[in-house]
Amino acid sequence: MTAISAAALYTGVNILFLFFLSFRVVGGRMRTKVSIGSGGDSDLELRMRAHGNAAEYIPACMLGLFVLAQFPLPVWAIHGLGSVFTLGRVLHAFGLSTTALWARQFGMILTWLGMLGIGAAVIYVSVV
Repeated sequence: MTAISAAALYTGVNILFLFFLSFRVVGGRMRTKVSIGSGGDSDLELRMRAHGNAAEYIPACMLGLFVLAQFPLPVWAIHGLGSVFTLGRVLHAFGLSTTALWARQFGMILTWLGMLGIGAAVIYVSVV
């Protein structure tokens, strides 16, 4: 597997994850018959935030992985950063969608670690 194919793998997984979260929002909208906003429904609000939060974090980090894949980095580095970030996103969404506060907190820590790693690596490869 090449670095580009590893970055593509995490991008594909995260796109499918966004689809899943979007599908949950649509299901909540159908259940509540609310087309705009949450209509005061707390479950729909959580579904919307889980999707919105993922949509806020995923694009920049996937772009960062693809930038890194253009440099001579070992494939394991792309896998390490991509898997930490992706696991963080999944745990965070699970925790936000349920009462598992530990999952939300640990998910955010992993998300931030992935983001910091990707951001620092992009800066490093650009100046070295």
